[in-house]
Amino acid sequence: MRKRNSVLRLPEANCNIYSDNIMQRRKIIIHVDMDAFYASVEIRENPSLAGKPLIIGAMPSERGVVSTCSYEARKYGVHSAMNIKEAYRLCPQGIYMHPDFEKYRKVSEQLRAIWNDYAVKMEPIALDEAYLDVTYSAGNFERAGEMAREIKERTRSELGLTCSVGVAYSKTAAKTASEEKKPDGYFEIRTAQDFVDLMIDRDVRSLYTVGAKTAEKLNRIGIYTVRDVQERRNEILDRFGRHGQLITELAFGIDDREVTAYKPEDTKSVSREVTFQEDVNNYQLLDDVLFLLAMSVERRARRKGLHGKGITLKLTYADMKSITRSRTVTSADRAGTIYQETARMLDQVNKRPVRLIGAGIYNLTGDEGWQLSIDDYLEETAAENQQIIDRKLTELGERYRLDFAGNLDKIFSGPTLYRTIEYMRKHS
Repeated sequence: MRKRNSVLRLPEANCNIYSDNIMQRRKIIIHVDMDAFYASVEIRENPSLAGKPLIIGAMPSERGVVSTCSYEARKYGVHSAMNIKEAYRLCPQGIYMHPDFEKYRKVSEQLRAIWNDYAVKMEPIALDEAYLDVTYSAGNFERAGEMAREIKERTRSELGLTCSVGVAYSKTAAKTASEEKKPDGYFEIRTAQDFVDLMIDRDVRSLYTVGAKTAEKLNRIGIYTVRDVQERRNEILDRFGRHGQLITELAFGIDDREVTAYKPEDTKSVSREVTFQEDVNNYQLLDDVLFLLAMSVERRARRKGLHGKGITLKLTYADMKSITRSRTVTSADRAGTIYQETARMLDQVNKRPVRLIGAGIYNLTGDEGWQLSIDDYLEETAAENQQIIDRKLTELGERYRLDFAGNLDKIFSGPTLYRTIEYMRKHS
């Protein structure tokens, strides 16, 4: 009988196939993950916040969730995506701040400039996280380790921030490695067997793609650990199909996914939404908010060099039921068009109290794929769009006694948009 503390390996036939594939590729991947990124940036800007439970997200009196928090706040059980009311219950003495995404985006660009110095291909996952393919730039794990430590040192010396870095043979292993010694950590996982040795007796949720719902389904049939996945591989394949295959492969350390260099046009959609602090019955206010969201979407899309041919409206009612409406257009490039189309869709929905409203564009292409005929179309309609914008800004200024002249850039940076919308709600 096999001893309980032994490590299972993939059945021999499959193991040879995957081992040969891994050996041929000899991938070396670095995963960089910033430590409590938003909170760390705020602490860098204001050192008096250091050592205190800092919570970035909604205010305790508002609706919303925690975006991130300092490690001091995590000691109280606060974590990302937690309802802000629960966070306040756990940590009433915490310092609560709204996020400033424009600030974090600028820091993220500085981080990516550092990462690009080492990677042949870089795949950003978020503002604060990325996979770096250093297979050819490093050549071996020793040099990859040196690169990883250089990234950590440059992040600290140039930006005043810390990151955790993992070096491994695959994307899953690299991400696992970066999480192993957080914060400010470094860890290596060089082979699939090293990965298995590390993970074998951990909870099944430690495997990539196994979320709470999948874990619950596995638990129902008595599968709790990575070892259980290995031992009952065939049963999981039968029950979960393709997802089961992925789970079982990861349990044996198999992950042959490539690092995919980010291209703006790979973005599926660009959108902006806002959750009101109190439910809104005033559909004129919702119309006005759509205009500001449309302006914000246009700016986001332009920053990424993206153009759309579809427009979406999203609503969440007070009872938490959400609806989405969409339509295709010749061009979803300008705020005037985005606003007009979402306003038309808003006019056609059931008029009930609204908790959240959002606007977005989809069916995107990059600048290089933008046809001349579309450019001509945009040129012809540019004046019309500007008239729409000027007229609507005048209406909002009169309705809410707001002065938009020279302030638009400020309005669309960070939390200012939310404060403006809340001001409009209170004065509607």
